[in-house]
Formats: sequence, C-alpha cells, structure tokens
Amino acid sequence: MTTSASGTTGTGKLLTLWTPEDKAFWAEEGNAIANRNLWISIPALFLAFAVWMVWSAVVVQLPAVGFKYSTDELFWLAALPSLAGATLRIFYSFMVPIVGGRRWTVLSTLSLLIPAIGIGFAVQDLQTPYWVMLTLAALCGFGGGNFSSSMSNISFFFPKERKGSALGLNAGLGNLGVSAVQFMVPLVISVGIFGWFGGDARTVQMPGGVMKQIWLQNAAFVWVIPILITSLLAYLMMNDIADAKASFSEQAVIFKRKHNWVMCWLYLGTFGSFIGFSAGFPLLIKSQFPGVNPLEFAWMGPFLGALIRPVGGWLADKMGGARVSLWTFVAMAAGVYGVMQYLPHGGAGGNLTGFFLCFMALFLASGVGNGSTFRMIPVIFMDECLDAVRGQGPEAQAQAAKEGTKQGAAVLGFTAAMGAYGGFFIPKSYGTSIAMTGSPHAALWWFIVFYITCIAITWWFYARRGAERPC
Repeated sequence: MTTSASGTTGTGKLLTLWTPEDKAFWAEEGNAIANRNLWISIPALFLAFAVWMVWSAVVVQLPAVGFKYSTDELFWLAALPSLAGATLRIFYSFMVPIVGGRRWTVLSTLSLLIPAIGIGFAVQDLQTPYWVMLTLAALCGFGGGNFSSSMSNISFFFPKERKGSALGLNAGLGNLGVSAVQFMVPLVISVGIFGWFGGDARTVQMPGGVMKQIWLQNAAFVWVIPILITSLLAYLMMNDIADAKASFSEQAVIFKRKHNWVMCWLYLGTFGSFIGFSAGFPLLIKSQFPGVNPLEFAWMGPFLGALIRPVGGWLADKMGGARVSLWTFVAMAAGVYGVMQYLPHGGAGGNLTGFFLCFMALFLASGVGNGSTFRMIPVIFMDECLDAVRGQGPEAQAQAAKEGTKQGAAVLGFTAAMGAYGGFFIPKSYGTSIAMTGSPHAALWWFIVFYITCIAITWWFYARRGAERPC
C-alpha cells in the first residue's frame, strides 16, 4: 500500500495518508484533493435535495391534472418525504466510515433514480392509488438521507479552520436543489422535452381560465440523466479516506455525549425550519391566497436560504458559531410573528406582499443558522477530545484530533437526521392547524415558542460568558 495521499488500493481511490491539520501537507496536496471531492459532492447533494423536494412542486399541480385529493392529503404528500428522509438520515449518518465516502456517494446518488422514474410514471395515470403516491413520496426520502452522509464525508477532508466554509458550501449549494426544483418544474412541465419517451400531455385550466397542456411527469424525469452523470463522476473522481473507517459501535459513542442532543435541538431550529418552510411554502400560499400561482415565486425562499448558508458558515468561522446562531433564532422568532400579521384572519384577506417578505426573512435567517450550527458541531467535539488529553503529549493530541473528527462527523450526520424532521412537522402542522381551526396561526405560535427555547439553549451552553463549551 502506498504512503502517498493520492495512492490507490484495490479498485477504488483510497487516501492512505490524510492529515489536513498538517499545514505543509494541506498546502502541498491536501487542499486540491479535498476541493475536488467537495466539488463533486455538491452536485450529488443538489440532485438529492431536488428529488427529496420534488413533491413540494408536484402536489400543487395534482388537482389540476385530475387527482381528487383533499388539502390534508396534499399536505401529507408534501410532508412524507421529509419524514422518510429524516429517518433514513439516522442510518446514513454512520455509513461513510463503514462503507467509504466515495462508494456511498455513488450508491446513494443512484438510488435517486427509483423515485424519479416512479413518480414520472405514476402522475400520468389518474387511476394510480393514493397509497402508491404515498410510497413514492416516502422513497423521495432517499434524497433527504443523502445529506447526512454527504456532510459527514466532507467534514473528514478539511482542517478545523476550514470546516465551516467547506460544509457551508456543500450544504448551501446542495440546498439549491430545493429552489431549483420549484423553479424548474413550471418550465419543464410546459414542454414535451422528452418527446415520445416522456408520455402524453394533459390539458389543464390555469388561473384566469386559460387552458394549457402540461407534462407533469417531466418534473421527475428531468433529473434522471443528471443523476447518472453525477454518479459516474463520483465513481471516477472521488476518494475514500482510510483513517475515516469506523464501525457503528465506535461511532455510537456520540449517543452518550450531551452536546450531540443539544445540537440536535438547535439544528431542528435551523435546518428543520429551512426544509419545513421549503416543503410547505407552495401549499401554504395556495391555501391562504387562492388564485395565486405559488410556483411562480415560491422557489425564491429556498434559493435565498441555500445561497446564504455558506455565508453563515463563513460568519461562524470569523465571529463564532454560537453568537451567529443566537441572533439567527431571534430573527426567526420575529419573522414568524411578522408572517402572522399578514395572513388572512378575522375576515381580512391578508397581505401577500408582507407575507412573502417575512417569509424571505425567515429563509435567510434559517440559511445563516444552518451554516453557523454546522460550524459549531466539529469545533465542540474536537475541543472536547483535545481537552481530555491536554498535557499528555503530541501523540495523544494527534489521536484525540482524529477521534474528535470522527465524533464530529457522526454528530453532523445525526443532527442532520433530527433536523430533517422539521420538514415533516412544519407542513403537517400547517395542515392540522388549518383542518382544526381554519387557519395556520396555531402552528405559527408554536414555532415562536420553539425558537425561544433555541435562544435560551444557545445562550446557556455556548454563547454566554463562562459557557460550558464556547464555540
């Protein structure tokens, strides 16, 4: 086996020497290798988010093409991918050290073909049972699961001072898949881009009474070729890291770490909000402002949130993740209160402009918080491991740094799993609140209470003077 970082063993590229904290090694070859893996990971994660959130755009069009579903049934289709994706993330969190980052990226990206092809055929047949639609919605959870393994994998490649920016880029540009699917669906379904292979169009009545032909199946089929190309690039150009290998039992130590559970709560507040707002935004607009076509502008929120996530990571690298996260939660509580003021209530029709602008502020805040909380995690666990061996010499420090990296990567994946449940709870809470009270206000009040708890937890553990683990 070669001792060079760029050496290979067996049939795949295996990095047998990987010490990113060594500045000479990083400058000589580590930086280039890490960035190559990052820039292939990003489109793979982009496609994962696109497939994960494809139902958020498709459900809006289902009644138009002839599927007779209630509002609550539509919210279930929008919410179920997040429930499945969050659950899969629990398992995906531990797969990179067991299988290898390169191998798992290839396998998990190829798995996206199953829901993409399945949805494309299901929406063409009005006799497709609702349970089949629910099953396909759950299979879109493959895309959600990919986030945990992708973030865990990339965290191994970068040194401590670069993790915030690298993870922010991977997640932020990957998150653009959410806005891309909501932006692209209205475009691709309006043209028979696949010809005979893509199936027949359906004539639907658009807002204003205009009749138009749409190919709803294109919303899913359009991702098939990019999935195949990206999987091939990952196979040919990504790497596995020998030092990243670990069994599940070795990684399971994180379940005994208090800060794993604390950060799960905080990440539910940031990423859970981002993905939940993304999944439920189009349907919430449609239910509260009838006559508006939400897909014309609903993509803007996820786009802004994803675009600013790398900025959140960068700010956290410069100012400290806890400080940035604290003010993020303050902004999110204020944003939700603002949304409530512009919703229809008490016989008033609401104000779409004010509602939209407040939601844009929420997406921006959640994007910044995504980056800052994910910067906090590797720092917390690296510092914990290093503190445990302080004064025991350089060899113990080096081993502790490796252990801190492994624990941080596992926690990144696990917190991502817990955070993704927000993608289920938020749209489902909209549907439940509307069904029970006729308005989403009750759900929004609970969001404010939740953000207040996030403010208190961040201040107590990480941001105050004398905090247990400042970061």
